[in-house]
Amino acid sequence: MGIRIYKPTSAGRRNASVSDFKELTPGYKPERSLLRPKTKTGGRNNQGKITSRHRGGGHKQKYRVIDFRRVKDGAVATVDSVQYDPNRTARIALLKYPDGEKHYVIAPSGVAAGDKLQNGPDAPPVVGNCLPLKNIPLGTSVCCIEMRAGRGAVMCRSAGTQATLQAREADWAQLLLPSGEVRRVPSACRATIGQVGNSDHMNVVLGKAGRSRWLGRRPHVRGTAMNPIDHPHGGGEGRTKGGRHPVSPSGKSAKGGRTRQKRKPSNSSIVRRRKSRRYGQLKLHK
Repeated sequence: MGIRIYKPTSAGRRNASVSDFKELTPGYKPERSLLRPKTKTGGRNNQGKITSRHRGGGHKQKYRVIDFRRVKDGAVATVDSVQYDPNRTARIALLKYPDGEKHYVIAPSGVAAGDKLQNGPDAPPVVGNCLPLKNIPLGTSVCCIEMRAGRGAVMCRSAGTQATLQAREADWAQLLLPSGEVRRVPSACRATIGQVGNSDHMNVVLGKAGRSRWLGRRPHVRGTAMNPIDHPHGGGEGRTKGGRHPVSPSGKSAKGGRTRQKRKPSNSSIVRRRKSRRYGQLKLHK
C-alpha cells in the first residue's frame, strides 16, 4: 500500500499520483454472482430535477454487493482475494465459507489472501473478525460499526478510518470517532477489528480535471460568476459577494453554519460533539 508518482511527461502528469495497488491480489476477477448493474442519475431525482450538484458522466461501474451485517456465525471463512471496488475508497475482500457461500466485506488493513476470518461473539478479537462491541477489549481500534444491532455497518467504512472503543456501561459502548466525536452505541452492535485499508487514498493527487470527470464529478462554478437568479452571490457590476457571508445556492451558511437537525433522535447518543473547523480557527486567532 503506497503512492506511485508519475513522471512529468506532460502538464497533466506533473504532480499527479496514483495508488500502487500492491495490496490487491494479482489476477483476481470480480465475483459475478455478487455484481449488480448500476445506473447513473446525474444528480437528478425522479422528477428530473438536480438535487445533487456537480455530478454526471464518469466511467461505467458495476456495484459489488457488500456484506455489512456479517451474521454468518460459527463458520471460518477464507479470504480468497483482496479486490478493487470502484464504488468506494476502501478495498474489499472476497470471503469463501466452507459451505461454498461467498461474501464481499470491507478489507481492513493487513488482511491478505489466505487469511482466516470469523464472525460472531465467539470469534477471537483479531484483525478482520467481526464481533459485538460487548466482546471486544477496551482500547481496540474498530471499523465498520453498526448503530443498530442487526442493521449493518454504517460508520467508519471509508479508506483509513477507525474508531476506538473507550468504555462500556450497562448496555452501551462508548466510541471515539475519527471526527473527534464521542458517541454511545448499543453494545450488542457489531464492529470489525482493525482499521480500514488503503489509508494512503487521501494522499492521491488527481493532477488534471479529466480524472475528476472519470469519477463522475462535474466542474464547480463560483457563485460570483453566476446571475442573481442562480446564486445569492451572483450579479453586480464588479466582483462582489453582495456584502454577505459565503452561502450555498439555497442560502445556507457555507462556513460554520449548523446543518444537523435540532431534534434528531440520535442526538441523545452523542457524549461529546466534534470540534468544528471554524471553532479551531477562532481559538488560533485568539
